[in-house]
Amino acid sequence: QVQLVESGGGLVQAGGSLRLSCAASRSIFSINTMDWYRQAPGKQREFIATITSGGSSNYADSVKGRFTISRDNAKNTVYLQMMSLKPEDTAVYYCHGRLHMTYADVVNNRYLELWGQGTLVTVSS
Repeated sequence: QVQLVESGGGLVQAGGSLRLSCAASRSIFSINTMDWYRQAPGKQREFIATITSGGSSNYADSVKGRFTISRDNAKNTVYLQMMSLKPEDTAVYYCHGRLHMTYADVVNNRYLELWGQGTLVTVSS
C-alpha cells in the first residue's frame, strides 16, 4: 500500500538551513491537504505548516517567516524549506497528507490519511 516517505533531516548548526521532502511511495491520483508537524523531546506533537491543493499555506507562529511549505503535485511531494534554524527547532518532523487514490475518491471526498515515518532534525548551538 502507498506510504508517505520523508527525507532531508539531519544535523545542522543554528542559523543554517534544511529542506525536508515527503513523497508518496507510489503513483496515486492526487493529494488534497498536506501538512508538517514536529515533536520535540518531552513535548506533544505540534502543527508546523499546511498547504492546500490550491497552494494556500498556513504556519505556526513559531516558524512563520523562517519556514516555507510548498508542493509539487506532479510528484505528489510536499517540501518544507527551513531557514534560520534554532536549537528549539530540534524535533522529529512528520509529514501528513490526505491522499486520493482515484478520481472517484476526489468526487466523494474520500481519502487515505497517512503520516510519514518522521525525520529527525537536530540544530546545534
